[in-house]
Amino acid sequence: MNIARFQTEFDKMMNRNYFSEKVHPMRQEAFIKFLKVGIPTKKWEDWRHTNLSSISKGSFRLSDGQDAPKSDIDISQHNINDLGTVVIYNGHYLEALSSIPAGVQLLSGLEYLEKKDSGFNSPEHSPFDLLNTAFMDSGMSIVVDQNVIIEKPIRMLFISSGLESLMVTPRVHIDLGESSSLTFIEQHVGESTSFFQNESVFITLGQNAQLDHIRIQSNSVTTANIVNIQVEQNEDSQYTFFQFADGSQLGRLNIRAELKGEGANCAINGLALSNNSQHLDNHIITDHQVPNCTSSQNFKTVLQDHSSGVFNGRTIVRKDAQKTDSTQSNKNLLLSKSALMNSNPQLEIYADDVKCAHGSTTGALDTDALFYLRSRGLNILSAKALLVRGFATELLDKIKHDGIRDFITERFDIWLTENSTK
Repeated sequence: MNIARFQTEFDKMMNRNYFSEKVHPMRQEAFIKFLKVGIPTKKWEDWRHTNLSSISKGSFRLSDGQDAPKSDIDISQHNINDLGTVVIYNGHYLEALSSIPAGVQLLSGLEYLEKKDSGFNSPEHSPFDLLNTAFMDSGMSIVVDQNVIIEKPIRMLFISSGLESLMVTPRVHIDLGESSSLTFIEQHVGESTSFFQNESVFITLGQNAQLDHIRIQSNSVTTANIVNIQVEQNEDSQYTFFQFADGSQLGRLNIRAELKGEGANCAINGLALSNNSQHLDNHIITDHQVPNCTSSQNFKTVLQDHSSGVFNGRTIVRKDAQKTDSTQSNKNLLLSKSALMNSNPQLEIYADDVKCAHGSTTGALDTDALFYLRSRGLNILSAKALLVRGFATELLDKIKHDGIRDFITERFDIWLTENSTK
């Protein structure tokens, strides 16, 4: 999408009847800033391994009312047991198909704005955050009051569909009050022929709050999927994140977690499976701003065919953040000689009383292990599948919810079966 097309779509959106004057100035400001910086190129350090020409040269149209379903849709194929579900179809909230557990407040972005009596979050470090702010719909906000424990996970099911090239800009706020807890799942699916999803997620965790955040990215292989996640953690809060990614032609995960209260713990994990010419990119920042906090980054990627991946993990330890305990691990498995992985774990430390470590490995399947398994009667395909499954098991076992773990494990096994003969 060239700049002129962005301008056309922005002008069309500003003329829509449901547009709110409350966010008018914010949209305008964000769009002006976006026009100045533009779509990142490979000359940008944080984007030098990722080609965004499919976005910059695309002709996406902003999703509108005509892209909502014309009749009832069947979501049973995406069933996961024992979940509350919010359904978003081409950017449109489908209330009739949605249900949420007791204790959870589901608000529009404008309702959240009024409830909090403050403005929308408007980060400026990413052009895609600016683009999301400019084109955001009313957004969805999940609010849990203090001392409320939500036992039943809540899922946002994002469905993309259609033959046209659409752009959607989901905007999600997760706000957990003091000593509250929630399991939140994002599931992205669809069979659209061309789709650009630019999502922003803002998470605020009150003192002693706990959020288990699981993201399943299984969009069609013609999709460009970019997500920007901002996390603010207060004292003794716990944030656990896990992404399973096996979809999209281009996938980019940006997470910035700010540990602002002592005792905060942040664990960010991911498992990516790529084949053909897929490109899956993970950029993670954990920012320790106060003493006595812990964090970990643990990402694994399995790459087949001509696919490629990126892990760029960064831990920042500020001057006052003494007693920080932080680890980074990135392990990558190349199943093809033409697959490519770029790994760059980083530590940026300004304090002197810390415990920090990082490491990265990239390689093919262990030939000695393959030989051993074949000597025990397994054929080459079964032996390879067993080793790949063992590579991923560590992360899959971290998923606490049985239904979600079973669902993701099944998708992993399907991918493994489809790629075992290559």
